[in-house]
Amino acid sequence: MDVVEDGDGTTQAPAPAAFRLAMVPGTTPGRWLRTWGERSDLPVELVHVEVADQLTALREGLADAALVRLHERPEDLSAIPLYTETSVVVVPRDHLVTAAEEVTAQDLTEETRLVPADDVLAWTDGPGEPSLLPTPPSTAEAVELVAAGVGVLVVPQSLARLHQRRDLASRPVADAPTSTVQLAWCTDRTTEEVETFVGIVRGRTANSSRGPRPTSSDEGPSTPATGRGSASAGRGRRAATTRRGGAGRSGGTTGRRRSR
Repeated sequence: MDVVEDGDGTTQAPAPAAFRLAMVPGTTPGRWLRTWGERSDLPVELVHVEVADQLTALREGLADAALVRLHERPEDLSAIPLYTETSVVVVPRDHLVTAAEEVTAQDLTEETRLVPADDVLAWTDGPGEPSLLPTPPSTAEAVELVAAGVGVLVVPQSLARLHQRRDLASRPVADAPTSTVQLAWCTDRTTEEVETFVGIVRGRTANSSRGPRPTSSDEGPSTPATGRGSASAGRGRRAATTRRGGAGRSGGTTGRRRSR
């Protein structure tokens, strides 16, 4: 790592150019970025990664922290549960289950259930018959198959909204597994910037003291983020940049957005 030499001969790491926050599909950091912009002049760089690459993005230093979906917390990471999503079934708009406001697994027993390769629910004993087609490589492609009448798809509600179409509908599945979004970072790289963002998502004020660093995922969830993935980093003056990331690679800057 490059270092900067002070006047007294000591060395220190250079100041970061941005706080890099990775986010998996369906996560929404908008409200926390707005608060960040009120407290820090450091820009935020959003790094979009797939669930399969979320841990690699942290371990390889592509991001300082990440909004992730974890079933178990790896020992080298710290994590804070943020919010738990309702799971929904995505079906054609004229499907019978749309007659109900909410369904159960029993209502799906005669359906062909599609499970994409990037599935985040791990509903191994879920209802329905498996599709005879090859496993869809992504949720987006599974949604295309639902639209074609091949089967139904159970996903967290945010992913259903991300891929919503006019010819599809969704209904909550009361007894389906759920997905919890967490803020995670490498424990041995808990920087001042990470501490600041942790304080924001935990609802601390700018003048409140920092509590002990969390090392497990057993803390209560904070209030969920709202909005559709705003990339604002504060008051319309400082914008968050976005880029694509993945296992062993970092994407280029794709654009800037300003809050309204």
